[in-house]
Amino acid sequence: MFRCGEMADSTGLQFVSPYAFEAMQKVDVVRLAALSDPELRLLLPCLVRMALCAPADQSQSWAQDKKLILRLLSGVEAVNSIVALLSVDFHALEQDARKEQQLRHKAGGSNGESILVSQLQHGLTLEFEHSDPLRRLRLTLSELLAIMNKVADSNGEFFLKSSELFESPVYLEEVADVLCILQAELPSLLPIVDVAEALLHVRNGDWFLCLLVANVPDSFNEVCRGLIKNGERQDEESVGGRRRTEALRQLCQMNPSQALNIRAMVVEECHLPGLGVALTLDYKPDAADEAVSPLVSYVSGLLLGTNSKVRTWFSMFIRNGQQRKRESSSVLWQMRRQLLLELVAILPRSRSTHVPNDGDMEEEGSSGYSGLREEHVVKASALLRLYCALMGIAGLRPTDEEAEQLLQLMTSRPPATPAGVRFVSLSFCKLLAFPTLVSTPEQEQLMVMWLSWMIKEEEYFESAAGVSASFGEMLLLVAMYFHSNQLSSIIELVCSTLGMKIAIKPSSLSKMKTIFTQEIFTEQVVTAHAVRVAVTNNLSANIAGFLPIHCIYQLLRSRAFTKHKVSIKDWIYRQLCETTTPIHTQLIPLIDAYINSILTPASKANPEATNQPITEQEILNVFQSSAQGDSSRGGRQRYSITTQLLILYYILSYEENLLASTKQLALMQRKPKSYSAALMDQIPIKYLVTQAQGLQQELGGLHSALLRLLATNYPHLCLVEDWVCEEEVTGTLPLLRRMMLPSNTCRYTQSQLHQAFQKLPSSSPRLMRILEHLTLLSPGDLIPYAEALTASMALLLEPAVPRRILQTLNKLWMGLNTVMPRRLWVMTVNALQPSAKLLRQQKYTQNDLMVDPLIVLRCDQRVYRCPPLMDIVLHMLNGYLLASKAYLQCHLKETADFDRQSQTVSNLGVPGQPETPEVTREELKNALLAAQDSAAVQILLEVCLPTSEEQQLGATTESLLRTRGGVEDAEPEGGLLSDLREVQCLICCLLHQMFIADPNIAKLVHFQGYPQALLPLTVAGIPSIHICLDFIPELLAQPQLEKQIFAIQLLSYLCTQYALPKSLSVARLAISVMGTLLTGQQTSFFVFTSCALAHHFMYFFLPASACQSFNLLPVLYRLCNLLSYNWSGHFYSYIWLPPSGL
Repeated sequence: MFRCGEMADSTGLQFVSPYAFEAMQKVDVVRLAALSDPELRLLLPCLVRMALCAPADQSQSWAQDKKLILRLLSGVEAVNSIVALLSVDFHALEQDARKEQQLRHKAGGSNGESILVSQLQHGLTLEFEHSDPLRRLRLTLSELLAIMNKVADSNGEFFLKSSELFESPVYLEEVADVLCILQAELPSLLPIVDVAEALLHVRNGDWFLCLLVANVPDSFNEVCRGLIKNGERQDEESVGGRRRTEALRQLCQMNPSQALNIRAMVVEECHLPGLGVALTLDYKPDAADEAVSPLVSYVSGLLLGTNSKVRTWFSMFIRNGQQRKRESSSVLWQMRRQLLLELVAILPRSRSTHVPNDGDMEEEGSSGYSGLREEHVVKASALLRLYCALMGIAGLRPTDEEAEQLLQLMTSRPPATPAGVRFVSLSFCKLLAFPTLVSTPEQEQLMVMWLSWMIKEEEYFESAAGVSASFGEMLLLVAMYFHSNQLSSIIELVCSTLGMKIAIKPSSLSKMKTIFTQEIFTEQVVTAHAVRVAVTNNLSANIAGFLPIHCIYQLLRSRAFTKHKVSIKDWIYRQLCETTTPIHTQLIPLIDAYINSILTPASKANPEATNQPITEQEILNVFQSSAQGDSSRGGRQRYSITTQLLILYYILSYEENLLASTKQLALMQRKPKSYSAALMDQIPIKYLVTQAQGLQQELGGLHSALLRLLATNYPHLCLVEDWVCEEEVTGTLPLLRRMMLPSNTCRYTQSQLHQAFQKLPSSSPRLMRILEHLTLLSPGDLIPYAEALTASMALLLEPAVPRRILQTLNKLWMGLNTVMPRRLWVMTVNALQPSAKLLRQQKYTQNDLMVDPLIVLRCDQRVYRCPPLMDIVLHMLNGYLLASKAYLQCHLKETADFDRQSQTVSNLGVPGQPETPEVTREELKNALLAAQDSAAVQILLEVCLPTSEEQQLGATTESLLRTRGGVEDAEPEGGLLSDLREVQCLICCLLHQMFIADPNIAKLVHFQGYPQALLPLTVAGIPSIHICLDFIPELLAQPQLEKQIFAIQLLSYLCTQYALPKSLSVARLAISVMGTLLTGQQTSFFVFTSCALAHHFMYFFLPASACQSFNLLPVLYRLCNLLSYNWSGHFYSYIWLPPSGL
């Protein structure tokens, strides 16, 4: 329901009641019959028209209702006068009215002649009294049109029209009847919204307006929206705005069910803010909400909502309202008074210094309750936020009474509930945002006592309330900010907690800074207290608010722990172990700040002032389950995957930052401990990164950060082919196959797998069944079988082992390679050693293989003719070559700056000593890597050569692709599908990748040279070998005759394989070089190059370089005769019988 409020000029007049208006809206005849005569009198115009006019509803029920209405009207005397009004000719009346409007428009709106009304003999009231119904209609219509015209010409300026007709209390009801009849019969001439606007400019206008709308109830929303649209942005600034507000307020009191809709129109149009507040003050919900009052909710929504236009509009209402003197009739002061009453009502009795009324305080009882009641905590929090918004956003200046009661509420002590924790946090932030509330020494002492109580009760509140984010962390964080003078961070913290942007001057925090840093929290107390704060259990992004991690992070940034020699390592380790997904956004910055505090001293004067790193044993404890593969077999992990990924990020980032800071650390004569290679070998890096790939949404930026660190420090774990293989292993098809695997299927143990390997080849069917079953498992489930699979690889080199077993083993190895590559590689290399080394029990370590990657190729010679195992060896070789590069680069960084430091110290006092060790070390490293890569390539090329037994069987390197004129030679005996052919393809693929990754390797290998018999294989099998065309001219210019011969032979195959313009230009150069050497009678040169010239070189390029060729061939022919070689016919057959199309 709504409270009635009456305008000063409508005092004593009876308005339409909500009951009567609802009856009119619903045409409830029973309710209408229950109305009193005075109430019924106000609705007669509509009821008479309803009874007399032909209805659109022809139903029987309406016929009965109409009879009841006629019976109801039969005893009312005023009905006759209204019937007489309805009997006139309204069409003629409308024509005269329009003529009068035209006449007034021509006369410029002056009150001259009137067509509706002739010269009046008496006053307007007497004329109205003595007139017949038609003249009464004309008098009222003339007066109304005059007001409407004046409103239209006023350009928004308000005026109050003195009209005797609308002011005489004797004839108000008759005038109202005439007005309602006119509007109902002439709606096009008198739009109801324009009539309503005109009535605001006469006395008793709100009463006339309510009667008009009550007799046309369907127009309620239309009238209200029109009045709001035409209203002022600030209604309390003018008389017109206040009259409009009161009129709309009366309309809403007549129809309270639409009051909230009208208030929504006010906010939508950003007009009449006082009306919105007034409607909220009038509103009394049927079921009272004990939590938050309607006024608090409405004003908070305006100031704290997302619509900046609405926020600015209402803030201007608050600011403008404060500039006027305090008036009890002002809506703003009514609002402030109501808010103060609500605030005082929830204060504990011992703190309340103002009693709003006796009734409210009777509920409190007389028990002297000193704490904030639990049912009042939410309301108190809402009031605090509202006052923060009013003061910080709208610029409200609290009175002394408001400031006193606010401080009493803020320093009250709530119960230990989550809502209580929230209330204390809001109160604390309000104190920081508005320190002017504390103005006297007594108030300052009260605040200090309250802050001391917060510190004392923080642990109890956190345990009793069951929340992870308590106000203790906020206190600690603010204290740290004050000590480091980060006032802007305090302002951000306050605004974030309050949930609003408030303009806080840093200078206003000076008093609070003094209290915090000198009386409550000294820096040493802060650091000592921070270490004792319990870590947040199951820390994740789902836990909102300010947590201990925020405080520790700020203390790490300010280097407070190292300054006061407080160890924080254990706290950070415990917090990292208590994490879960989704990852909290503060964890990665915390780790970065912790690493920085380990490596970088707090000051140059004290280089030892650093934090301690996490120990290797603590790290191993985290990774024990993953290293053993227990998590993949259903075993329970002690630590979550989030903890393991964070520890992995810590280790990798620590090592990277340690290398980056080597120079600075050397200057300070400091060398922090690096984590051992043995520790890194026990961490399943690839397995963890694979797990993180499926949790990218929950890990935030951790997955991308780990990939960056891997690509930098462990490039062999980021091979492209590994990522492609992962898609094949973890894709949809393997997942479906695993889903189809029955739960009660036979489970094979590692010992069963080992026994099946030992009994080969007789156990081939059983071994195949076991291996096929293992292919259905996920890579993580394969980890326990890794040792059994790799240890028995040498047994597969025996003859009569089925190829399917080898291929299945290769597939399983590639699956394991996606989760445990480094450990798998070491086991595989040791398993494939020659039998002589196995007898000596020589076991290689990860470090051995990174120092010398060629160990991978010192395997059993039978591997070179076993394509599935050779594929594994080549994969490991590629990985270890990359690992070796990273290892040497890391080693160079670790030792270079210390060596240079010692070199600088040893060279002191020696003028002119060149500082070249660094350049020399870099060159030596590059030379070692180049020699390493070229040696690997040369060994692999040598593997491609057929053995003596294979040569006897007819296998040659030219069998890979040997053409003459585009026609393939006959297939060699044994066919092309051989182990040698497959191994050659695998090696060529790897060499192709190596040449693309570093073209200098291709140049170095071809400058070194290799057997001419391999040229058909390399040119046809390595697509990237065409880059040799770039450096063949340089190779031809070498003084060694064997290099020139190799260049001519290589070029002959390249010209046949790649018919490019560049090949033509290089071929012409080669022919020129051959011509030059021919004049010097280099017989041996032509012995080795003439076949290449005849078979390939001249065959393809003779038509394009005919002049040079013909100059060369006669001389070469004579040389052949001298050497007794019968090649002349062979040459001229190519000259005179060129291939078709050339």
